[in-house]
Amino acid sequence: MSTNQQNKNNEEEVDLGSLFVIIGNGFSKFFNFIASIFKGIFHIVISILIFFKDNFIKIAIAGLIGLVAGIFLEVKTSTKYGSELLLEPNFKSARQLYKNVNYYNDLVKQKKIKTLSNLFNLDSLEAASLKKFEIEPLRIDNNIIAAYDELILEVDTLTIKSYEYEDFKKSFTDFDYKVHKITVISEKNDVFDKLGDVIISSIVNNKYFDRFKRLTNADLNRKDSLYKLNLAQIDSLRRVYMQVMLEEAKKQTSGTNIDLGGQRKTTKELELFETNRKINKDLKEIVEEKSEKYEVINVISNFQPIGYEIKGVTKNYAFLLGALGAGLMITFLLLIKLNKYLENYKK
Repeated sequence: MSTNQQNKNNEEEVDLGSLFVIIGNGFSKFFNFIASIFKGIFHIVISILIFFKDNFIKIAIAGLIGLVAGIFLEVKTSTKYGSELLLEPNFKSARQLYKNVNYYNDLVKQKKIKTLSNLFNLDSLEAASLKKFEIEPLRIDNNIIAAYDELILEVDTLTIKSYEYEDFKKSFTDFDYKVHKITVISEKNDVFDKLGDVIISSIVNNKYFDRFKRLTNADLNRKDSLYKLNLAQIDSLRRVYMQVMLEEAKKQTSGTNIDLGGQRKTTKELELFETNRKINKDLKEIVEEKSEKYEVINVISNFQPIGYEIKGVTKNYAFLLGALGAGLMITFLLLIKLNKYLENYKK
C-alpha cells in the first residue's frame, strides 16, 4: 500500500513539473513576441534614418528647387485679402443660399468680369479682384440635438422609437445647420462691404421665401394674440374666484366650521396658477420665434469693410513648393528601391 502511495506522489510531482514547464514556455513565448515587436519597430526606424542619410543631398536639392520656385511665385503673386459673412437662414432657404454662392464662385472661375460687375455694382477692377466665394456651415452638435428634439415633439412615440439619434445625425446635412459662413477672397481689401447686401437680397427678394415669411409671421402673431387673450381671461377668472372666496369668508360665522370644499378650492387655484405659467412660457417661446423668423435671413455678422490679409505657412508658396519638391523626391527614391526589391524577389 505504501508503494501505491509513493507512485501516486511521484505522478503528482511529474504533473506539477509539466504544468510549470508549460507555463514557463508560455511566458517565454509571450516575452519573445513582445521583444520581436520592439525589434521590428527599431528596425523600421533605423531603416528610415539610413534612407534619409543616404539620400539627404538628393532630397535637399529637390526641396531647394521647390523653395526657389515658391519664392518666385510668392513675389509675383499679389497679396490676397479675406472677409466673412455669418448668416442664419430661415424657412429652409439655406439650400438656395448655397446655390447662389456657388454660382458667384463659378463666375469668378470663368472670369465673367462684366457679369460680376453688374451683379455686385462694382467697377471692372474691383470685379476682377474677386478670387473666390465659398460657403460652409458652422458645425455645432447642439444644432443636431435641437433638431432631433423638435422631431420628437412633432411625431408620435412609436415612430421616434424606430428612428434613433445616430440615424438622425447621419441624415443631418450641411443645409440643416443654423449658422453658415460665407468667405470671400479678393486682391483688393475694400470691396467686401459691397457684396453682403446683394448676397442677402438674392434670398430675401425670392417670392417663395417672402411668402413663407409673411405666412409664418401672421401665424405667430395670431398665436400671440390668442395666448394674450387667454391670459387675460385667466386673470379675470382668478379675480372673480378670489372675490367669491372673500365673500364666502365674510359669511362664515364664529365657532367651529368644517370646510369640506377647502381641498377643492386649493386645487382650482393651483390649476389656474399652472395654466397661467404655461401660457406665459408659450408666449415667451413665441416672442423668441418671432425674433428669429422676422426675416428670411438673419445677419449675425456682416462683411468687414476692410478685409484681413491672408497669411500663414500653409498659404505660402515657398513652403508648399519646397515641401512638394522634397516629397516628390522621396516618393521617386522609394519607387526605385521598390523596383529593385521586386527584381531581386523574382530571382
